[in-house]
Amino acid sequence: MPFPRASGVLLHPTSFPSRFGIGDLGPEAYRFIDFLAASGQHIWQILPLGPTGYGDSPYQCFSAIAGNPLLISLESLRDQGLLPDADLDQQPELPLKVDFGWVIHIKYPLLRQACEAFRSQSTPEQKQAFTEFCQTKADWLDDYALFMALKDAHGGASWHTWEPELVQRQPEALEAARQALVDPIFYHQFVQFQFCQQWSALKDYANQQRIQILGDLPIYVAHDSAEVWSHPEFFQLDEATGLPKQMAGVPPDYFSATGQLWGNPIYNWQHLQEQDFSWWVQRFQAMLECVDLIRIDHFRGFEAYWAVPQGETTAVNGEWVQAPGQTFFKHLRDVLGELPIVAEDLGLITPEVEALRDDFNFPGMKILQFAFDSDADNPYLPFQYEKNSVVYTGTHDNDTTLGWFNQRSSEQQERVRQYLGCTSNDGIHWDLIRLAMSSVSNLAIIQLQDLLGLDSESRMNSPSQESGNWGWRYHSDALTPELAQQLRTLTDLYGRTLKPLPPAENWSS
Repeated sequence: MPFPRASGVLLHPTSFPSRFGIGDLGPEAYRFIDFLAASGQHIWQILPLGPTGYGDSPYQCFSAIAGNPLLISLESLRDQGLLPDADLDQQPELPLKVDFGWVIHIKYPLLRQACEAFRSQSTPEQKQAFTEFCQTKADWLDDYALFMALKDAHGGASWHTWEPELVQRQPEALEAARQALVDPIFYHQFVQFQFCQQWSALKDYANQQRIQILGDLPIYVAHDSAEVWSHPEFFQLDEATGLPKQMAGVPPDYFSATGQLWGNPIYNWQHLQEQDFSWWVQRFQAMLECVDLIRIDHFRGFEAYWAVPQGETTAVNGEWVQAPGQTFFKHLRDVLGELPIVAEDLGLITPEVEALRDDFNFPGMKILQFAFDSDADNPYLPFQYEKNSVVYTGTHDNDTTLGWFNQRSSEQQERVRQYLGCTSNDGIHWDLIRLAMSSVSNLAIIQLQDLLGLDSESRMNSPSQESGNWGWRYHSDALTPELAQQLRTLTDLYGRTLKPLPPAENWSS
């Protein structure tokens, strides 16, 4: 559905400053919300919040619903009396860029220490809150906590390599595991309890500041995840090995000459439909408890998906297979009402994908960095936009605007300058930000890296690069009053300050 005219900033919580080596839900998160409010922004866009595994990608998580333990604020645990000051003060100085290995080495023992403190000294009120949390979230938390406890017990090995009775989820084996792993299960429940409490408090603070959170829902889930282990019937898996029969990805495109082979299992859409898409309904319900708006990553996969046979090493040898997108979104709308969805419609988009998007009135995405490499028919040039869209200078998968511009040839740079009507490269990132803000798109989202004028070293993700991604963070002194005022001026000038902001539940109306 169309959104009001507004603007916002794209920033994942891992990018916040923090003395513990990774951004978290502590004081700097609240300071960022204050910056958004001061600059007149109404949207904070994030990446998926799930617990990451090998490669640290938020798009390959151990759960489609659970939160990332690394985002938990240790200061908050200290303030609850679960960690002493001394244990936080003695932590080593970590680099500005996230070193995920070091962060795990530091934070996980402290989370376990906080869990033991909670178990031994929590108040009756805290125990009751924890019990109620476990009961209300049981539909996903029980499987997730058992999955993670078993994964820990198997040295982190993927579930398909466990004992056959656990792989096949034989009831007697599961019950024996629950009895043997009581303490690890409690720990993973505690971690999710803390994450949800901290995230809910931060979201409430953002909503009070008239800021809505635009979350990110990947279409696929990781093979090594609680959902695939607990619901194998919803995925196309080889019964003998537990591995995907076909893997998800995309064919060769702008980002990669060999395509992108993600390795996620393809859905068994027929079985999902026979179950009235109940698994998907639960996933959307859980997502809407955490965010106000939802960006569906790889939206085109709901119309047709690229399926690559197991054993391939690139995504070249795949094929398009139809998906029941129309039936699915109609059922989702019937159950949950009109959905505040943004469709990530980048890449190879067919008329059928556009029709699916438009039939449900979902805004698509416009990327300014894609706008200048062809003629005036380029759909990413702003005069081609429709109002029901979201414009970006670039996304987390793009280079920063300054890095993108600096890597263009002199002739390509001149084409950008001609379109913008400027004669100098100075402040080119602000020229692109102004272009986004002035467009007719209802929403304009700017990467924080672009507001700060940072180059390619601050890129969040390079899709064809297997390591070294997701680690960018900004300095704590970067969000200045001057920067807030500069952004606020453009926001006011181009009519993106909502006056007044509708209530959260009616924000999309």
